Amino acid sequence: MTSRPRRIPADQTSAQPRRDRADRLAAELRGRILSGAVPPGDRLDEPSLTAEFGASRNAVREALDLLRAEGLIERRRGAGTRVLAAKFGHGLDRLAGLAEALADRGAVRNEVLRAEELDEHPDPGADRLGLGPGDPVVRLERLRLINDEPLSLDLSYLPVDVGRPLLDADLEGTDVFALIEAGGHRLGLAEVTVHATNATPAAAQALRIEPGDAIFTIERLTRLADGRPIDDEVLRVRADRLSLHANLHRGTR
Repeated sequence: MTSRPRRIPADQTSAQPRRDRADRLAAELRGRILSGAVPPGDRLDEPSLTAEFGASRNAVREALDLLRAEGLIERRRGAGTRVLAAKFGHGLDRLAGLAEALADRGAVRNEVLRAEELDEHPDPGADRLGLGPGDPVVRLERLRLINDEPLSLDLSYLPVDVGRPLLDADLEGTDVFALIEAGGHRLGLAEVTVHATNATPAAAQALRIEPGDAIFTIERLTRLADGRPIDDEVLRVRADRLSLHANLHRGTR
């Protein structure tokens, strides 16, 4: 009796490496998650996905690893794979505070960790406000939460003429930008740099993540309309809860 050769699915031949199959599977699952077809909290079962897509177990695992790296799912030993809440989107093409940008995504509040006036900048070498030696500075440190879940840990330095009035303002419920403008200052533009970094133990504890987890570190120097720098910030943001986007236009050189 002659045995029949095993039929290999077209998408599993050597012409289509396993990584390509994993990429396609990840794209399909990503679309389902972002569209809400697979809601937060749902579990993704490897055997079921293998059967549904006719893919190998290894390809399914690679696809899930890709989604985990993007913060869309959580994989825990003994607990399986679970879909996480969709990320909040924050545009980089408009000067806006996080609370202002995300006001329609849930209840935003701040825990004020520090609000104080210092005799001088604690790290003169890092000062970008143009302060001189011995010039006082206001330091604000806040933990930002949306729906009572931590999103970012924000540290700001401001010159005292701008920052001092903020010490008695509503720092728990109002963006710093809004408070600055309420004081009669007109904001102009900001210089923004985004780094992919790992959470320190202190940042991880505040953000309720594991030390070493991926985060965005956003450095933002905001200037008034006349060009004066008045808000030097470092925001440490949970990469599993926020995506950054911008509209880019190709202009003439």
